[in-house]
Amino acid sequence: MARLSTEETEGELSSDATSEEAGPRFITGRDIKSTEEQERDGRGFIESRGGHYVHTYMEPDTSAWKRKRVRLPDGSVGYRVVRPVFEGALEDLKRGKAPNGERIDGLIVYDIDRLTRDPRHLEDAIETVEHYHRPIIDITGTLDLLTDNGRAMARVVVAMANKQSADTARRVRRNHKARRDRGIPVGGTRPFGWQEDKRTLDPTEAKHIRDAVKRLIEGAGWHAIVADWNRKGITTSRGNPWSWSGLRDMLRNPRLCGYRSYSVFEVAPETGREIRHMTIAHDDEGKPVMGQWDSILTVPEWEAIGEIVGDSPMRGGGYNTRTYLSTGILRCGKADCGAPLRGMKSSPSRGKPDGYFYYLCPSKVSGRGCGGVKIGGPETDELISKLVIAKYEDEAAERQAVEVPQEWAKEAELKVVREDIADLKQARRERKISAQRYYADLAEYEAEEQRLKQERNAWRRKTLAGQNRPVDMAKEWHREGITLAERRSYIERTLKAVIVLPVGSGRYVPVRDRLVPVWAEE
Repeated sequence: MARLSTEETEGELSSDATSEEAGPRFITGRDIKSTEEQERDGRGFIESRGGHYVHTYMEPDTSAWKRKRVRLPDGSVGYRVVRPVFEGALEDLKRGKAPNGERIDGLIVYDIDRLTRDPRHLEDAIETVEHYHRPIIDITGTLDLLTDNGRAMARVVVAMANKQSADTARRVRRNHKARRDRGIPVGGTRPFGWQEDKRTLDPTEAKHIRDAVKRLIEGAGWHAIVADWNRKGITTSRGNPWSWSGLRDMLRNPRLCGYRSYSVFEVAPETGREIRHMTIAHDDEGKPVMGQWDSILTVPEWEAIGEIVGDSPMRGGGYNTRTYLSTGILRCGKADCGAPLRGMKSSPSRGKPDGYFYYLCPSKVSGRGCGGVKIGGPETDELISKLVIAKYEDEAAERQAVEVPQEWAKEAELKVVREDIADLKQARRERKISAQRYYADLAEYEAEEQRLKQERNAWRRKTLAGQNRPVDMAKEWHREGITLAERRSYIERTLKAVIVLPVGSGRYVPVRDRLVPVWAEE
């Protein structure tokens, strides 16, 4: 087995890394042999003793120590070192057959570090040697799982190696925190809006972001922006087309307004799932850490767009491939039904124009509706289009009529809550209050802070919206190149549903009298 782990090449930030322009310099760990060298040495070790080399288990870029959150066979959640190649090698040893079908009698590793640093995996290896009589040895002579003393020594060595990995991880975390506190950009892919140095703005991409934010604040739909960018050939920094989730995550990033952020992993108590989210780094005084790069948005703009983005997908933000404009919005108005209507082309025998269609409730036989409501499709789509346009025009008129105050009324209240949080933390540091009291009070204060922040962000969104010209929906609706999905996104953003009332047999009721809109804000 030849394994190469990146964990030993991680290092800690050098004490003389003071040049922000040059970036941090790292103290690397001890050199380790490559997988090719390990394979060559292992093959030589086997052949020099008259053995027959059968197969090499290559395990590059893995950690023999770092645990991941996994679902266990009994359905519970646990943290385990995930090494499918290692586990497959043990299974092959138990069966006595290599992946190429040849007989296998034992396993050679370069040293015990290349075998495992996890005590649980070591016990699996010991079980294989003890009960299946397949030796696992290293070429340095330190690994001996055939005797009691050798197994005891292996457990000690693995425990020390496990600690060494934990020490390395601690140094890496300390390095990341040092970079975070100084506002140094993180590694990885170039963020959209900046050049390769992650500090200097890309003028074209930065303009795309500002224009998108302006359109969203004015009332444009999410999918309209995604479709527009993809139509113009604007790609992500990886060169991929944009999706709604990609645009959402990009606009959520505090980097846009200059804040240094980092990822936090939490487990949702209700679902048990691990959730990753971005949080703003703060200095010792509780102030946000500013990054060493040019910002694209102002802080109020970013907070306002955060109110629009929210913490979950917005209505009208998704993409779909429906054929008819109002599918999914129309609902059956018969009592005890409420099923969504579906579109269906008109039969030629009815003498309707080519392409004419109806919206109708699925039949009882289908189990999805009552089959008691039917309405003309083109007339319904036209009326719903007028409803959406009229709604946007009403909002635009209301926005122009209402004068937004220039100062948020609860700014002082938010400041007091934040001072209370700072005082609480200081009291805990000085051991004036218990941990139980601290966490109980902190949760209450943070909930109040979050509520006030949401109110402030909504106010800032309204303020910025009042400073811009509202979107002209009539012009946008009939814009050249607008897609069905874009129009549907505006409908979904404006309407939760449209109820279609039934009519008696043989009666005629105008379409406008049969539709009951349910607005999104209701």
